[in-house]
Amino acid sequence: MKITLEHVDDLARGAAILGTGGGGDPYLGALMLRQALLDHGPVDLIDVESLADGDFVAPFGMMGAPTVIVEKIPNGAEMVAALRTLERFRGQDARALMCAEIGGINALLPLVLAARCGLPVVDGDGMGRAFPQLQMTTYHIHGVPAGPMVMADEYANTVLIESTQSSEIERLGRSMVVAMGGSTSICLYPMHGRDAKRSLVRGTISLALGLGRAVREARSGTADPFTALLGYLRGTQYYQHCKVLFEGKTVDLLRETLGGFSLGRLVIEGTGGCAGRSLSLQFQNEHLVAREGDQVLAIVPDLIAVLDASTAEPITTEGLKYGKRVAVIGISAAPIMRTPEALAVFGPQAFGLRDPFTPLEQLSECTPESS
Repeated sequence: MKITLEHVDDLARGAAILGTGGGGDPYLGALMLRQALLDHGPVDLIDVESLADGDFVAPFGMMGAPTVIVEKIPNGAEMVAALRTLERFRGQDARALMCAEIGGINALLPLVLAARCGLPVVDGDGMGRAFPQLQMTTYHIHGVPAGPMVMADEYANTVLIESTQSSEIERLGRSMVVAMGGSTSICLYPMHGRDAKRSLVRGTISLALGLGRAVREARSGTADPFTALLGYLRGTQYYQHCKVLFEGKTVDLLRETLGGFSLGRLVIEGTGGCAGRSLSLQFQNEHLVAREGDQVLAIVPDLIAVLDASTAEPITTEGLKYGKRVAVIGISAAPIMRTPEALAVFGPQAFGLRDPFTPLEQLSECTPESS
């Protein structure tokens, strides 16, 4: 299919839901994508099986704290600089681009770059959600090296980091992103078609598009957007297990930008069916764990999304505010993200959490009356 102007808002909404609060502000990404499509025309969205095994493909995204990206908006030139530098280093021209993650702005910016460079985008990503660290991808789990990685700032200055260890790419890149102003464009995990076919979480761009469309169509009619959202997710390959975890009003928020991450904790006071209860969310760019007292309701790598209680519009961590009426939903991660190999890289212990991973469908929850 072709990504056109009519798809932008739905894609941004769906990507923000899958972004679990992180991945960068999709509103900014939507503005940039809309302008890129106006300037350069539609972008082809292709299936990974259409790639030849030897085709060179490059995942693209933003690295840094989402709170910084809101104030330091990419201009587009740095994206092209990152890609061209990687192509020169590898001695190959990219056949297609890929998403590093499907969440937030990082689902949209590869399409912006593709429009500017006349390239297609592969339908899929390396997470099926968003994560804060570079090694937390299915690309890494399947043995694709993260390097060489190219970072570019708003002046199109580029830095290339080469290492055989993805964790070292993250460590060195995290130090550099602070020096480059808190957010940068990155091209990483350069691979060929054969690698993409075995490591990609497939179909997530079109899935995000459909998810955003389902919410919009419910709101424009008489249907409940939460019923539409959950119904759509339950019909997908990855996200069949999903539910409203909590509903209430935000009463406390601690958020700080530290070491290239947005770190914090949100407290929600229950309303409706959750009246008299309290939920806390801990986040590192993305929401990591939802707790009611000592009871875990959902935990990484399963998805936790905060939505407006009336419209089901997703709220990113940088968009959280005191006094907002919200609903919190839990969504099962793609099966590939729940394997022992995957949990060793981005399970709860990777974030210093004391709780073991328990699948969402095995955890109990407070059920709001509205769900």
